[in-house]
Amino acid sequence: MGRFSFWVLSATMALCGPAARAADTVSQPVVDNPYGLDALWAQGDLVARGTLLALAIMSMATWYILVTKLIEQHRILRQARTANAVFWKARSPGEGVEALSPDSPFRTVAAVGVQAAAHHEGALVERIDLHTWVTIAIQRAVAEVVGGLQGGLAVLATAGSTAPFVGLFGTVWGIYHALTAIGIAGQASIDKVAGPVGEALIMTALGLAVAVPAVLGYNWLARRNRLAAETVRAFASELHSLLLSGGPRAAAIRPVAAKTYAQGR
Repeated sequence: MGRFSFWVLSATMALCGPAARAADTVSQPVVDNPYGLDALWAQGDLVARGTLLALAIMSMATWYILVTKLIEQHRILRQARTANAVFWKARSPGEGVEALSPDSPFRTVAAVGVQAAAHHEGALVERIDLHTWVTIAIQRAVAEVVGGLQGGLAVLATAGSTAPFVGLFGTVWGIYHALTAIGIAGQASIDKVAGPVGEALIMTALGLAVAVPAVLGYNWLARRNRLAAETVRAFASELHSLLLSGGPRAAAIRPVAAKTYAQGR
């Protein structure tokens, strides 16, 4: 009988135990984290808030440049396919330029090359042979296009290299003030140390969260920039050979040079 009573008591405790723990869990109030980012902003001084703002600005600039540069690179690569499909099927370089989109960098390069080949005249210009004159003009146009592709990458490089140090500065500043407050209070209990130090370490985490996407984005965009630049250079090289070939297609440059240059620019 005693053994049977023990089994009944054990079964009752096993069934009631989870229900009791669930009831305790439901009855316990949810306590907000007093050491989170909100507390860091509310309790931080001017330097701490300035550090947070600097990291926030770096993060927004990083993602803005990433999105805009990806859109720009995608557009240039699409325009490269269009230029290779449309320009080389035209009857003359002038008509090929007119067939390209006005915002296409390939139209700019082609228009500059056509203009240089058609206006190789004058006492000073004629001292330079036609080959060199056209080469200089096309190379200058290509350099402008490639230089435009590099825009914004310096911001990513700056954010990727400085964001960890900005976050570390915020951490050092926060720990300094935490230790100062602990020294003034004269108490070194775990609740007095863990909260301020944890808030200070948030700065380091934010700095890394800003730096990692910036570095990865910089490397990715730089690789795609090289691909886009190579497509522009390849088009310019083929255009250079066409303009100086002396064939029937190149001979049709002069009658449409002025109109082409005006529309291409």
